[in-house]
Amino acid sequence: MYNRTTFALLALITAVGTLTMSSAYAAEIPEACVGCSMEDARVTAKQSLLDATPVSVWTDKTDYGHNDIIIVTGQVANTSGFPVTITVISPLNSIVTVDQLDVAEDGSFETTLSTAGAIWKYDGTYTIKANYGSVEKSNKAKVELTGGVAYTQIYSAPTNDKQCGSNELSASGQCIPFSISGGMITSATLNTNDNSIVISINAEDDGTLTVSPSATIQEGIFMVLIDGEECNEPECEITGNKVTVMFPAGTETIEIIGTHVIPEFGTIAAMILAVAIISIIAVSAKSRLSIIPRY
Repeated sequence: MYNRTTFALLALITAVGTLTMSSAYAAEIPEACVGCSMEDARVTAKQSLLDATPVSVWTDKTDYGHNDIIIVTGQVANTSGFPVTITVISPLNSIVTVDQLDVAEDGSFETTLSTAGAIWKYDGTYTIKANYGSVEKSNKAKVELTGGVAYTQIYSAPTNDKQCGSNELSASGQCIPFSISGGMITSATLNTNDNSIVISINAEDDGTLTVSPSATIQEGIFMVLIDGEECNEPECEITGNKVTVMFPAGTETIEIIGTHVIPEFGTIAAMILAVAIISIIAVSAKSRLSIIPRY
């Protein structure tokens, strides 16, 4: 009798627990949109995406020409009063444009991008990033531009150079981290005789170039030249082995000169110093003999 009662109670508890779990699980799964219109189905799918993604961003198409308008639309899951920052990165890993958008009360945002500008003229994949308040709350969409200039014609490393990352310059077989906005890098050369890095750019607009050569490539940065003219702060800011250059539109060449001592000058300087010391000792000794009286 006791065993049957215990078994019945266990069976009842198990059944209740199963029903409770099934009910809770069913509440988490959205109901299928059976017989809904396409727009309703899209809304349901969008909401499911937002439940797992704090920020979403998409475009009206995936392929564009170089005189098109890109419609960028997005949604944030939870509004917090911050604007959405839209950043567009070109195939050359340079910043094409940065903009901040206000978020509507329903969490949506929208903007348009024109691909008719000069900095959009290169073919390839452009990345549209949406950031909302923090690095964790970000997302991106990618679009393809065709019918323009292939970026491989703009900057391609020599075949004997080692492969560098997308955010690195290939200069005479060395990889140098960089970032640029407002222009495109066309070539880079490492001049070991002058301990300098010569960077050629195509600057349609005012922009910023940041270069961070390692100490093995260039130990310290002494001076920056923009088209042969010395650049000083605040346009050029040097911090250790990192330099940030604010260049004007039309700039063609930026040269970064490292700190070093020319060996020939060092030898001559040492010889001159030695002769000067000997001369000073000789003159001092002669003067002392003539001035100090003898007893």
